Amino acid sequence: LRKTSLDELPQILNIIAGSMAIVGPRPALWNQYDLIAERDKYGANNIRPGLTGWAQSNGRDTVSIEDKARYDGDYVENLGVKMDAKCFFGTIGSVLKRDGVVEGGVKEGVKGNEVEVQRDSVSI
Repeated sequence: LRKTSLDELPQILNIIAGSMAIVGPRPALWNQYDLIAERDKYGANNIRPGLTGWAQSNGRDTVSIEDKARYDGDYVENLGVKMDAKCFFGTIGSVLKRDGVVEGGVKEGVKGNEVEVQRDSVSI
């Protein structure tokens, strides 16, 4: 489900309800204080969150918190139909190629564009 992003489909209900947009910065989790603080620097917390965004078009799960916030800031600065189209179609390309997805429990040590990922074992 994660590689194809099908786990995101229930968020369509939030889009219909108006609490989310199709394109915008992805909603931060309640415990992602570092992401929320970084996004504050760029005004990305001041717009509606989206199902997909510029950061998802540029690396999905492999992008550092700082880079995600910068991408979200770029999105805010360039709001418009053209940017939404770039995000939307870029995400479709990433999903079809299954690029940038890290499955399972993950601990990331990310600096800039350099990514080191240590996977935790997950039992079902």
